[in-house]
Amino acid sequence: MSTTTVVHLMRHGEVHNPAGVLYGRLPEFHLSERGHQMAELAAKWLSDRDVAVLYSSPLERAQETAEPMSEGFGLPVHLDERLIEAGNSFQGKPFNSRSVIDPRTWRRLYNPFQPSWGEPYTAIVARMVEIVKEVRREAWGHEAACVSHQLPIWMARRAAEGQRLWHRPDRRQCNLASVTSLTFEDHRLVSVGYSEPAAELYTRGRSVPGA
Repeated sequence: MSTTTVVHLMRHGEVHNPAGVLYGRLPEFHLSERGHQMAELAAKWLSDRDVAVLYSSPLERAQETAEPMSEGFGLPVHLDERLIEAGNSFQGKPFNSRSVIDPRTWRRLYNPFQPSWGEPYTAIVARMVEIVKEVRREAWGHEAACVSHQLPIWMARRAAEGQRLWHRPDRRQCNLASVTSLTFEDHRLVSVGYSEPAAELYTRGRSVPGA
């Protein structure tokens, strides 16, 4: 008889970012008030699941998103660098749709397939696959939650579904406090699910891609 294990990859909630910068791996970017509400809704959504293991990116916004789950399940939060945001050369700068037509950014945009402006997609997939396998072993027969960031989660999903890694950032299905669920039968991935527990708190404004 096979053993079912589920690894939930959760994106952090909304961040207080009035300047609209691409905060990347910078410290001291915390959840907004709405972001904390999103984290509570995500924890509530998972509350009736068999979550036995909890991991988080070391960045503050991810740890703060994990707190309601830690309290609800009575689990410690294990911090792991493999869940961190993708490296990005535009980190710390305002970045939006107008930025790509600024000549000062062009020298970083020459290869969208790698991508040339940040951590290679293949490197992101490698670290995410590694942590998912490790967490799956630890949670064997139960469920695990890992709080991470938009691009690492999206890369893990595209790899799991056998899709090409390069893509349009504005078409990622990985909204704030969303949950991408990987279900395994023994070591075999059998399904990929996606849910938005905090959808009622989304605004119409677009967030910074990759944040």
